[in-house]
Amino acid sequence: MELKRRSKKAFIKRLLVIATVGLVIVSVGLALYMWYLATIIDKRFSARRWSIPSRVYSDSMLLYPGQTINPTLFYEKLHHLEYRDVSKKPELKGEMQSKDSVLDMYLHDLTTPSKEREGFPVRIAFLDNRIVSIERLDTHQLMPILEIEPEEIMLFFGRERERRRLVSIKQIPVYLTYAILAAEDSRFYLHHGVDPRGILRALYTNIRHGEVRQGGSTLTQQLAKNYFLTPERTLRRKFKEFLIAISMELMYDKNEIFEIYLNEIYFGQKGSIAVHGIGEASYFYFGKPVQRLSLAEAAAIAGLIKGPNQYSPYVNPERCRQRRNAVLEEIYKKGWITKEERDVTVASPVIPAGYTAYGKKAPYFIDYLAGQLPIFYSPEDLASLGLSIYTTLDTQVQQAAERALERGLTRLEKANPDLMRSDPGRKLQGAIIIMQPKTGYILAMAGGRDYSISQFNRIVQARRQPGSAFKPFVYLTGLSEFTPSSLLSNEPKTYEVNDKEWQPQNTNPVAEHGLRFRTALAKSDNLATVDLAMKVGLKRIVNTALTFRFSTPMDPRPSLALGAFEVIPLELARAYCTFAADGVLPNPLSMKAVVDEKGKILEQQHLKIESIISPEKAYIMNSLLRSVVTDGTARSLAWRGITFPAAGKTGTTNDYRDAWFVGYTPDILALVWVGFDNADSVGAEGSVAALPIWAELMKALPQYTSGSWFRKPPGVVTQVVCSQSGERAVTNRCPEPIEEIFLEKNVPTAYCPLHR
Repeated sequence: MELKRRSKKAFIKRLLVIATVGLVIVSVGLALYMWYLATIIDKRFSARRWSIPSRVYSDSMLLYPGQTINPTLFYEKLHHLEYRDVSKKPELKGEMQSKDSVLDMYLHDLTTPSKEREGFPVRIAFLDNRIVSIERLDTHQLMPILEIEPEEIMLFFGRERERRRLVSIKQIPVYLTYAILAAEDSRFYLHHGVDPRGILRALYTNIRHGEVRQGGSTLTQQLAKNYFLTPERTLRRKFKEFLIAISMELMYDKNEIFEIYLNEIYFGQKGSIAVHGIGEASYFYFGKPVQRLSLAEAAAIAGLIKGPNQYSPYVNPERCRQRRNAVLEEIYKKGWITKEERDVTVASPVIPAGYTAYGKKAPYFIDYLAGQLPIFYSPEDLASLGLSIYTTLDTQVQQAAERALERGLTRLEKANPDLMRSDPGRKLQGAIIIMQPKTGYILAMAGGRDYSISQFNRIVQARRQPGSAFKPFVYLTGLSEFTPSSLLSNEPKTYEVNDKEWQPQNTNPVAEHGLRFRTALAKSDNLATVDLAMKVGLKRIVNTALTFRFSTPMDPRPSLALGAFEVIPLELARAYCTFAADGVLPNPLSMKAVVDEKGKILEQQHLKIESIISPEKAYIMNSLLRSVVTDGTARSLAWRGITFPAAGKTGTTNDYRDAWFVGYTPDILALVWVGFDNADSVGAEGSVAALPIWAELMKALPQYTSGSWFRKPPGVVTQVVCSQSGERAVTNRCPEPIEEIFLEKNVPTAYCPLHR
């Protein structure tokens, strides 16, 4: 008996030793595993916590008294900037009211690389679509200029396609904190990552109702699951969630955990894009920053966490309202709001701000920009660093360009059914590039008719013959020896090219045997242009083209004068900018600056300009190309509604394969190309196919067509000459004297030999 007792005691003792050793081993193992988890947590939280897509912005919009606007494009722009129409005086940022030629609006905050500005109320008065005055309503001061914030046009998403705006816990209004705690974890500041009371309460509720009505996870557990774990439902994953939550609570302050949670949580879908974080959700659902959320809005957003797509006000407004009211009831039960606050808020509707599903705006421009960014950043950086990329794009100009192009091509197809193609990939195409001549800023780019069908950017990737659109560079070369009144031969001639005879022809017969320099360019006369080119020298014209940075090869053949070689449309537009920029060749710019998350400028693109011709020659070329519009191949612009001074040149190639018009004012230049990708015939000249598109486009942009013209520089003089001989007119003898401009060194000194 005694032996049995001893044996039993020994067994218990050994069992206790084994249990103790086992417990120690498990404890050590658990401690080591938690240490391992802690290193993972620390590594993740001490590094970049989220991959934030970089945002691409348009240029800001400048308004000033005296400026004419296009009302349709202007108000569309404001709506894209998330300004909301209200029926009362605007009191909150983003509200506007238009009434009786007056627009009252409360500006959003402005953030650009060069300035930051708090929003304020303004009143813009109009008269016949012209801005009369801009008044700051809070100070009643008149403003000479007003800058409206840039428009977001694209995000460089990673694989997760998430949108997120980071917020600090200091920015969170107390109502929002109450709402989230009441909805998800009212004991967050009392437990240590896992809440036994919450688990038991959820278990009791679910058993009582016979279904899952309540979860027992704390905010810390939710964060652990979202941030570190997969969505699988297993005991192993749940145990790991517990350990991570406890580790996080040991390592970090409660407020820091809450802030990370607020920036991580999923709040639903914006089309194909996942909305994450309270900052993005506030804008997505109510069009405002978190600081300005009302109690009702805060409760609605907090209610979404349980089921973002189920309770979304965009999906089911009534279900969203019921869920919001349930959250308000919980806030009231905790004593965080009064009964009166609850009752007033419960009675209010849920009114979301509305949204447009994410879409790639100005896609050809964005592709061009993206092609330049790898010089500075990798695709991974663009998808994760949260950069702000500010561009030169004017979204009003871009929209006008896209509409004018589609309408113009549709008109051509209706007028000539032979241009119709059933295959979308073979349809009649067109392209537009719009630039500021003096800066090189690309204001808009439409590289094709429909980006969804063809991503080939005809502005930067195509090589097409310019036809007569190249002639200005022939005439520019001729200004060294000839004058605008010099006579050129319009008689048929045969030239030998590679042991073969070549004879240029005029598209439209011209009776005169001789044409003045100005008239020959205005009427786009082929015979006179080739005559000029041969007299000046073809190699000199090639050198002129190289000076203008054309990158495509050119041979010194007579057909060079008629644009028989290929050019890249962007390079042609850039070259024309030189005339409008007083002889300065600009570098095409699409990006202005790149700013990091903290507002620090990382990259800034400065204007790169190069003076390649004298201001005097540029002025004369502007005058010559103005004659194309007033008296030449582009004179139809007048009856198409173009009343402001403009210069330009049409272009047509053999068999009408390409149709061009390049036109400009001192403030804006636009190139339009129309053709088929496979070089089928358009069946129309540039004045018929491309020019009407340019006219419609420019009429939509009154802010860029002020009516001013270029100032005459020193070195350009005026002289009266005989229109028949081109020499200095003999008073009272020459029947048709005209006034002409000349380089000071090339003024005609000889009197007219015909009427002397």
